[in-house]
Amino acid sequence: MALFLALAIGFVSGLRTFTSLSAIFLERGGVWGYVLGVCAIGEYVADAMPWIPSRTAPPSLIVRSVSGAIAGWFIAGMHDGNATLGAIAGIIGALIGAFGGRAARAAAIAAIGALPAALLEDVVAIGLAFLIVTR
Repeated sequence: MALFLALAIGFVSGLRTFTSLSAIFLERGGVWGYVLGVCAIGEYVADAMPWIPSRTAPPSLIVRSVSGAIAGWFIAGMHDGNATLGAIAGIIGALIGAFGGRAARAAAIAAIGALPAALLEDVVAIGLAFLIVTR
């Protein structure tokens, strides 16, 4: 179960870099959850801007993978799993989330428009992160 949750929280990192980490640290308590929450809100706003580069471009993909690794590490550890394997699962999940999210976002843009698609993706990322960290 721990590795599945690590993969899933990594998927969230692939959608939104800071959402997974802010959810984990808000659940754990302390100031870092709030700091990362502010970063996540900034990411939601920036992501809706048309000039933001693709999430699959190397700088963004690397940051999302690192976020997935950290989130996977923490989630696996919180569920008595192997943290190293959790980090690996988090990276895999982040890659799935980045590429799969990009494809889903493109389809959603065609169907409902750019801003609604961005907002829908935000809601999915927040909802998944909440479900994962509260398990």
